[in-house]
Amino acid sequence: MALGRGLGELLGEIETAYENSNEISNHEILELDISSITPNPYQPRKIFNEEKLQELKESILSYGLLQPVVVTRDGDRYLLIAGERRLRASKLAELPTIKAIVLDVDNKQLRELALIENIQRDDLNIIEIAYSYAGLINDFNITHDELAKMVSKSRSSITNTLRLLTLSSYTQKMLGSNKITTGHAKIIVGLNEKDQQVIVDSIIGQKLSVRDTEQLVRNFKNKEIKKTKDTPTKKVSLDLAPLKDVTSTLKKENLDVKFDKNYFKIKLNSQEDIEKIMKYFSL
Repeated sequence: MALGRGLGELLGEIETAYENSNEISNHEILELDISSITPNPYQPRKIFNEEKLQELKESILSYGLLQPVVVTRDGDRYLLIAGERRLRASKLAELPTIKAIVLDVDNKQLRELALIENIQRDDLNIIEIAYSYAGLINDFNITHDELAKMVSKSRSSITNTLRLLTLSSYTQKMLGSNKITTGHAKIIVGLNEKDQQVIVDSIIGQKLSVRDTEQLVRNFKNKEIKKTKDTPTKKVSLDLAPLKDVTSTLKKENLDVKFDKNYFKIKLNSQEDIEKIMKYFSL
């Protein structure tokens, strides 16, 4: 599936509409029933700060909605492209309608638009961005290089961000809520789930810097290596009594038979000794 055509043009339309909503020729501005707008199913943002939503609600009640949301038609309803915080705050304010810019957008472009609009406005945390990158790569079958060009990031930035998805859910939650930084998280990648939680809790509880965390992880790994080396080999206790009859019989054949730790040894001095053993085991 190819990337949606005209994405840059659509983003330009959004910016133009935001800058001067009274001089728009390529789309409509309508006062829409809030209940007719469905949130973008590809909205990458998963966490909304309730306190900031309340503040935005109060601002909208006091001064009105200064910046319309952006939607596209979906039958007799509308799909939201940009402005979910404004839509949520307007619902909190119990407003029946909301001002909206209506664009003609292919549904395939909704994920791209939602991601890029949020990235450009610095609204997403790093984990939400990582999941959005993964979604774009899977849905549109694109490479890291192609995605890097699409979102104006370096390829290494894309790859490093995606690596964060290998972190445990606990670590991702702490990163997504800004309890730890991306710098901290990069150091933890590769540790098992249990070890990650120990390190993350230490970062939060002791307010460790990235450099402190590097040293902590280094010490942690060294201890694990030492622990593995120092772990004694488990001794196996065997009951050798059942072999007494075998030993007695073989010794009668003038064979040199010995027990050494967990080994049962028969010393062979000649071909005749081999024949004696074969004679015994063939009985």
